[in-house]
Amino acid sequence: MLNPIRVLIIDDHPLFRQGIRWSLSDAADIEVVGEAENGQEALKLTELLHPDVVLVDINLPGLNGLEVARVIKRRAPRMGIIVLSVYEDDDQLFQAIKVGASAYSSKDVHPEKLRLYIREVALGKYLINDVVLARPVVASRVLHQFRELASSEDEQTSALFAPLTSREIEILDCIARGLSNKEIASELNISSQTVKNHITSILSKLQVNDRTMAVIYAIKRGWIKMGYNAEDEPAPAE
Repeated sequence: MLNPIRVLIIDDHPLFRQGIRWSLSDAADIEVVGEAENGQEALKLTELLHPDVVLVDINLPGLNGLEVARVIKRRAPRMGIIVLSVYEDDDQLFQAIKVGASAYSSKDVHPEKLRLYIREVALGKYLINDVVLARPVVASRVLHQFRELASSEDEQTSALFAPLTSREIEILDCIARGLSNKEIASELNISSQTVKNHITSILSKLQVNDRTMAVIYAIKRGWIKMGYNAEDEPAPAE
C-alpha cells in the first residue's frame, strides 16, 4: 500500500477541526497528521510535520489563512493548499489564486468531495483553475494579472523552455481566454482527453506546475496575445 496522504488542518474552531478529522477517518489513503488553531502554530507544524496537503480556513485570527498560505508556498512550493471559507466570494477566490492555493471551497463541502479534492491536490493538480472558469469576473481579473506578471518576468527565464507545437499554442490561447477543457475540445474539434494530454505536455515542456504559470510564460514569449483593455477590468466594489 502506498503511503497515505498527510493532511494538516488549520482552523480556529475545535469542533470544525474535529468534524474534518472525522470525515476523513474512513479514508485509508488519507491521514490527518496534525491540527493548528492559528497561523503561527500552522507555520511551525508545516515545517515539523511536512504534510502533503494543508486545509486552511481563510478567516484565521491574527495571521489570516491567505497569509499563511503565502508563507507555506514560499517555503514549500510543492505542498498543496486547499483554502476553505464560510462562503464563496470572488475576491477571496482571486486572492487564493494569487497566493498559490490549489483549491478553494466553501466549508460546507460534502465529505466525499473534500476527500476528492485532497487526493487531486496531492497529485499536484490545481482545481482552482476550474473554479475560475465558472466565475467571469474573477477570470477577467486573473487575465489582467497574467499580463502584469508577464511584463515583469525575467527574460532569461523564458529562454530555458522548449518550444511548443502550434496545437499547444492554440490550447494555451484558449486557456488564457478562460475556456474549460470541454470548451477547448469543442472549439478545436478534438477530444477532452486530447486536450488534457496536450496540457500535460505543455506543463512538462515549460517546467511549471499549473496552467496559470504556463499562460504567464506564453504571454512573455509572445506565443499568445491578450487584448486586455480597461473595459475588461471589473468595476471596484462600492
